[in-house]
Amino acid sequence: MKYENTIRGRFTERPNRFIATVEINGKTETAHVKNTGRCRELLTPGATVILENFSENFSERFPENSSRKTKFDLIAVYKGELLINMDSQSPNKAAAEFIPRIFPNVTLIRPETKFGNSRFDFYIEAEKSFEKNSEKRDKNLRRIFMEVKGCTLEADGICKFPDAPTERGRKHLDELARCVKAGYEAYVLFVIQMSGMKYFTPNYDTDPEFGEALKKAVRAGVTPLAYSCKVTEDSMVIDKPVKIVL
Repeated sequence: MKYENTIRGRFTERPNRFIATVEINGKTETAHVKNTGRCRELLTPGATVILENFSENFSERFPENSSRKTKFDLIAVYKGELLINMDSQSPNKAAAEFIPRIFPNVTLIRPETKFGNSRFDFYIEAEKSFEKNSEKRDKNLRRIFMEVKGCTLEADGICKFPDAPTERGRKHLDELARCVKAGYEAYVLFVIQMSGMKYFTPNYDTDPEFGEALKKAVRAGVTPLAYSCKVTEDSMVIDKPVKIVL
């Protein structure tokens, strides 16, 4: 996935979870933060941030009746030399592009699909093998639910999720296990929004219940996947599998 037009800035403060004050070319600007998580270890005063810049086409992109005020979206941040994408919408966009590499012979990728009391990020259908006979083809069809979790929390080359307690995340894991019981395949995909990680692990310090829920879901047949990403200042692409330590 790519961004249209990006520019560097310097983070100064975050008055609330939706906006940040940044300095761009010596001028103070307000930017929309595309991640409502805490991100305290990322958004530190003076940090170099990457912003999507809508200055040139703001009136076309956002009509007069739009509530939008700022011409910038904060999408990534440098943590030392490490560039971390922190746009909460990018993992699903990158996953949609990457799913055919995980499941060969994909025939359907449908976002935002409901099962039970949850709405999962993707429902996927893929052929186990090609069959001309329609009845055989239906029997060879893989039916898959997938939930995507973006990961921005890193310490010493170890990526963790979540960065704050998430009851919703635990609910999704329980519901994925029910998908397996109902005859579907079920996956939770952790999209690590950076490169060079040693391994991924649940954040037991912040949300031990999520870690236990993940282990329980795996025992029930849910498949966890973790992939790092190639991140540039104007793109993010899912790249390599990362070891998962439960």
